[in-house]
Amino acid sequence: MGALEKSENGVDLAKSSAERRARRRSASVYDGLLHAAQSKAFGGLSPITQGLALLDWGLHLANAPFRRAELGVEAARGAAGMFDAARGLTVVEPRPDDHRFQDPAWNLPPFSFYKQAFLSVEQWWADATQGPAGVDAEDQRVVAFHMRQALDMLSPSNFWWLNPEVLAALRDTGGANLLHGAANYLSDLRAALGVDSGQGEFVVGRNLAITPGSVVYRNELIELIQYTPTTPEVAREPVLIVPAWIMKYYILDLRPDNSLIRYLVDRGHTVFAISWRNPGAELRGLTLDDYRSKGVMAALDLVGDICPGEKVQAAGYCLGGTLLAIAAAAMGRDGDGRLASVTLFCAQTDFTEAGELQLFITADQLAFLDDVMRAQGFLDSSQMAGAFQLLRSNDLFWSRLIKSYLLGKRDHSNDMMAWNADATRMPANMHSEYLHRLFQRNELAEGRFTAQGRPIALNDIRCPLFVLGTEADHIAPWRSVHKLHVLTDCELTFVLTSGGHNAGVVSPPGHPHRHYAIRRRTPGDPFLGPADWLAQAEQRDGSWWPAWIDWLNAHSVGKTAPPGIGSERHRAIEPAPGRYVLQK
Repeated sequence: MGALEKSENGVDLAKSSAERRARRRSASVYDGLLHAAQSKAFGGLSPITQGLALLDWGLHLANAPFRRAELGVEAARGAAGMFDAARGLTVVEPRPDDHRFQDPAWNLPPFSFYKQAFLSVEQWWADATQGPAGVDAEDQRVVAFHMRQALDMLSPSNFWWLNPEVLAALRDTGGANLLHGAANYLSDLRAALGVDSGQGEFVVGRNLAITPGSVVYRNELIELIQYTPTTPEVAREPVLIVPAWIMKYYILDLRPDNSLIRYLVDRGHTVFAISWRNPGAELRGLTLDDYRSKGVMAALDLVGDICPGEKVQAAGYCLGGTLLAIAAAAMGRDGDGRLASVTLFCAQTDFTEAGELQLFITADQLAFLDDVMRAQGFLDSSQMAGAFQLLRSNDLFWSRLIKSYLLGKRDHSNDMMAWNADATRMPANMHSEYLHRLFQRNELAEGRFTAQGRPIALNDIRCPLFVLGTEADHIAPWRSVHKLHVLTDCELTFVLTSGGHNAGVVSPPGHPHRHYAIRRRTPGDPFLGPADWLAQAEQRDGSWWPAWIDWLNAHSVGKTAPPGIGSERHRAIEPAPGRYVLQK
């Protein structure tokens, strides 16, 4: 009776419940540590996601005998075609974007046979992983993706005894190419282990990020840089640049001849740029709304203090553009009219067509990633880089391995490569929120995303928009960026430029082989889908930078004398580029 009474008055039950919760928390911690270890072994990917996708596809294929028979017929036809390939006939051609077999020697026997046999197998597997009916669409994409990765490893171009370029180098150099390749490998290994202390040819503050300016504000998350004017008059509206925190801001301030920031300053604009802190585990609790309030909104307050009474032309890049769109929508909701215009570079606001990055946004994959970040406090740059390399393994991994280790050649270092190697981290809480709320649930496009605890709608953005997409963007596909046409009804100028996510943005005048399309949508115009937009847009040669300057000037109310650096309340702290950009 005594034990029962204790149960009835809740004393023992409460204690038991607390103990169970403590055990669950403890188990969760240890599971997180296990998943963090698995992340290193599986390149940041959840083995459960991959296994379930393969099981889904395999079981459906096992239950589709006629589909299997069809694939068997196609395999027999492919095998028969190899007799023609052995006679020197072309049976299968590489895709236009496949650069592995560009050397003319691949068209000569026996290398032409190796190439066509591989391409035939690759073509068969691409067909085999499409269907059968009933396979979950996400699982089908995962299986097709990973089969493509597996086949990429087996390409004849990756083996020195099957690659005519490597065999020619062996003949011409007497094997010195492999010695050079071994030296390149050891150099890369030293760099990966942190043994190589050399700074390299390009150094931030010495020949990168050298546009003159001053840090005029610093908080736990950002430094705000104000750039020194170079013209006697400037546009009344200062430009505030919001870069992505997944990259360091100086992608827009590389060298003087390709710095978008210097280009703006030299053409009469007062420019401010946010430099994000490179977070460690101590900032694990930061939220996406913290990035809005302590980042964009804090910067706007400072710009308003230095340029009182003037509206701001804000520009956001990649995740910084998504965050700027969130901030602009919240400002529209709250009647905050400080923005004269908003520019978005390669920034998604609707994530339903986010390209192959969606392969990493399944529920299981996100749960796995949450455990990894919870254990670490952040997502490490190497874990993000692995995902991006997988998306373009031929260009970003295998081709570089062949060139560096088998041919013994090195790409000449350049500013973009140096910037790309200067990686950042993502705080755990914010990044989890970003992936779940934006990528997985698409809350921003559907009007369910909240700022300061209240929902926002992109349709509340009332200022003019300049939106840039790039043709070869595998991170923010331009058709996804184009969807802002559906989500807003304000004036919107959309530009589609040649190049990819980075090279398409860093595209100064004089850069060869550049072109872009441009079209302005005024309020009340009918919607044009991507294909119709492209058919009706004006086609232009050259860089899009001058068109953006013209657009900024068209949305300015006039000129004024340049403001001073800083203000009475916020004096210059130190010269640009500041401290946060130097954090490793």
